[in-house]
Amino acid sequence: MAEIKLADISTRAPKDLDKKEIKAKTEEILNKLDALQNLLYAENKHSVLVVIQGMDGSGKDGVIRNVFGKLNPQGVTVKSFKAPAPEELSHDFLWRVHEHAPAKGMIQLFNRSHYEDILVTRVHKWCDDETAKKRMKAINHFEELLQEHNNTHILKFYLHISPEEQHDRLAERMKDPAKMWKYNENDFEEAKLWNIYMHMYEECFENCNNATWTIVPSDQNWYKEYFIASHLCDLLKGLDMQYPGLKKE
Repeated sequence: MAEIKLADISTRAPKDLDKKEIKAKTEEILNKLDALQNLLYAENKHSVLVVIQGMDGSGKDGVIRNVFGKLNPQGVTVKSFKAPAPEELSHDFLWRVHEHAPAKGMIQLFNRSHYEDILVTRVHKWCDDETAKKRMKAINHFEELLQEHNNTHILKFYLHISPEEQHDRLAERMKDPAKMWKYNENDFEEAKLWNIYMHMYEECFENCNNATWTIVPSDQNWYKEYFIASHLCDLLKGLDMQYPGLKKE
């Protein structure tokens, strides 16, 4: 995998794209996804793990609502990983993650994920580099286990926004009543660590890439949602799934 430098990747949609046209295409894709997800569930041979990472304000919740929220909730589950609880800390760092790996026929979303244990922990120096390297190796083995032994297909998305866009979105949380509940006074302090976070993400992309990372330009929500919906649709179409037909007695 080629080295990823986030500073070299645009956070915006290509200039030649028309917002109205892309939103219409997104609706078409979501209709296709509805049928494909039903097929995934019925065939019960594959599972999909979608990892969504990004800085505060990058729009993780919006993607889950506007893309995956259109699908049948019987076939989609969401897990948001917060700071580990005391019981979780008494086990290895993947213990709390593995139980949420997708069953066959299911799409599992991770809103943040096991990658927090080599990102925020390193930024704040709660995890030293030697431990982080061991965790990266464990993550690779964990994802290989899912892929090879449960037919799990892994999509890993990094929602790539600019620091300017992040600042505007965090500021909006202080003014918009519908978004005030998301406000955390620590968000602006974390934003000051932007360059360190970018470096840690780049090392993550380089060392944990058995399942490829996709960098999603995310300053414009309409393009971000189209981008992710398209990738999921392409994955599911490529599985060549078939309805199982009548069950034998």
